[in-house]
Amino acid sequence: QVQLVESGGGLVQTGDSLRLSCVASGRTLSRFPVAWFRQTPGKEREFVAGINLSAGYADSVKGRFTISRDNAGNTVSLQMNNLKAEDTAVYYCAADSTPDRRYTYSADRELYGSWGQGTQVTVSS
Repeated sequence: QVQLVESGGGLVQTGDSLRLSCVASGRTLSRFPVAWFRQTPGKEREFVAGINLSAGYADSVKGRFTISRDNAGNTVSLQMNNLKAEDTAVYYCAADSTPDRRYTYSADRELYGSWGQGTQVTVSS
């Protein structure tokens, strides 16, 4: 497992943008599939975006959110534009514990063995 740390959450208004970042402690993320999930009270943690050989998104965020890696592979970011009240949640970064996977991306929570502590995103209308 790898220790993940998220940052960038906050309180914004509808239509605003936020950029979340995920950094692995002591290692690069460049060879590992990474995803963002989110969770609200009383609901299951849901897939938002993932990246490995390519990127993929939940339908609810497609066209508004972008997941990316920096050139060094140390940080995976989630750029969130045109935020809506329903985007309010705790956002979690997750990484597959096995490097060099040959799938494009995965929305399956069970594949991700490492999770961050989460960062709160609140969008007020």
